[in-house]
Amino acid sequence: MKISDLEKLKNEGAENLPSEERRSFLKFGLSVTGVFLGGSVLSLTSARNVQGAIGAMPQAKKFPYSPHYSMVMRQNRCVDCERCKEACAKTNHVPSYGYRTTILEMERESGPNTTERIFMPVLCNHCNRPPCVRVCPTKATFKDEKTGIVMMDYKKCIGCKTCMAACPYNARYFKEENRAVDKCNFCIDTRLSKGETQTACAAACPADVRVFGDLADPASRVYQLVHAPEKVVWVLRPETGALPNVFYMND
Repeated sequence: MKISDLEKLKNEGAENLPSEERRSFLKFGLSVTGVFLGGSVLSLTSARNVQGAIGAMPQAKKFPYSPHYSMVMRQNRCVDCERCKEACAKTNHVPSYGYRTTILEMERESGPNTTERIFMPVLCNHCNRPPCVRVCPTKATFKDEKTGIVMMDYKKCIGCKTCMAACPYNARYFKEENRAVDKCNFCIDTRLSKGETQTACAAACPADVRVFGDLADPASRVYQLVHAPEKVVWVLRPETGALPNVFYMND
């Protein structure tokens, strides 16, 4: 979605969001500026723009994880080449029937007699309050205490699929080969633990759509993109209160 299109949507008012949710974003130095499409799209801006009202912007050390891994999707750059999907499947041994990341697409009217196709890359949002973790009866899925990545312990998974039902982003699938639920883990075992700094999908993207990094590091690209005062940043399905760590923008 283009910024110009987002700006045409009716702002339903940030005051309608629960105060707890607004405070949660403020902890990350972000201020909610708008609610659109029934809360499915939330616009954010750096809290530096409203310091007079809320006080000083929280320092990076206030982020709950170190590193606090996050991803920014520069959505308007995506051309659906699917190299991200191919790299993910190859790196993480994803079967043909499953996915750890995919690209959604939709067609919409762009003029009186014209349409345009929009692409939206999606994956696990590695939420700060992940519903999947709360519902897992065996603690097979958990939030890594150091990095904040939502992980899977396949040996503990009993295949009940409760986590799949609870995930607001439909980011999980049942892997027949090991009879366990599988999902994105930001390539922590296949790349990051081996010294790589990028996930497979981010490294493969020729358009630099996916920007991966440490949201707690002010020098990182993800931090600078999310906190750029002139940019509109949004998350998917903010109404769930899950506090996702995947952010979207047009840049």
